[in-house]
Amino acid sequence: MSGESPFAKAPASAADGLSAAGGTAKPADSHTKKKKKKAARRSGAKVAAKAVEERIGHKFADASLLATAFTHVSALKSARNRADSYQRLEFLGDHVLGLIVSDMLYRSFPKADEGELSKRLAELVRKETCADVARSLGLDEAIKLGSVGAGAGARLRKSVLGDICEAVIGAIFLDGGYEPSVAFVERNWTERMRKPVRPLRDPKTVLQEWAQGKGLPTPSYREVERTGPHHDPQFRVAVDLPGLKSAEGKGGSKRAAEKVAAMAMLAREGVKGGTDE
Repeated sequence: MSGESPFAKAPASAADGLSAAGGTAKPADSHTKKKKKKAARRSGAKVAAKAVEERIGHKFADASLLATAFTHVSALKSARNRADSYQRLEFLGDHVLGLIVSDMLYRSFPKADEGELSKRLAELVRKETCADVARSLGLDEAIKLGSVGAGAGARLRKSVLGDICEAVIGAIFLDGGYEPSVAFVERNWTERMRKPVRPLRDPKTVLQEWAQGKGLPTPSYREVERTGPHHDPQFRVAVDLPGLKSAEGKGGSKRAAEKVAAMAMLAREGVKGGTDE
């Protein structure tokens, strides 16, 4: 949304519509009407801010931190005051998120080596994951943008969602400290940690390492069949290891088909592929 922030502060006072002498009522002038409209907007903004706090799961002692976390630089009166946008909070939140997720991974996967932990961490703190968290909490409509147009605003909200999520973490950290930050991250990242969206490791690499552990040579791949038109081919590839039945896979490229074949052999041999403990 653009224009008035959903987290604007309440006005200090409002006209009471009474004259100074005798307390008799007088018609509200245009100035008074404007103040009442502004007060009504800000009252609505308080309700909106409270709703955002409930979705986040943290009540802010310093409401300005929450407001800043949702303020895009385009909404600032002067581009020179970039510190009043979410960018500084995003920087802080990025590192707080990294620390918390690293600790979660270290405790949750005691048998994982540094390489696997790093891959899991990279997947969980990537912008796309943060954007997905923000979207699941309905934070996209709370972003304050400048006058950028409806279409451009929708695209901008989508592109900065991950940044906003990190800014919210930074704001929680400054407002409440480490423990509330941990609570927020654990609520929104635990399930994602347990069920990665993407494979953590290339199945061909996993199959090769498994074969080496069994004293077998490097798996060999061979094209079995190619079908479809030249511009949209389909490949069927087989993977071979001595003493084992071949496994096959199909894909739009040889590499994709090789990955599917490797996954098929791993599944058949009961190898989990490094995605579970």
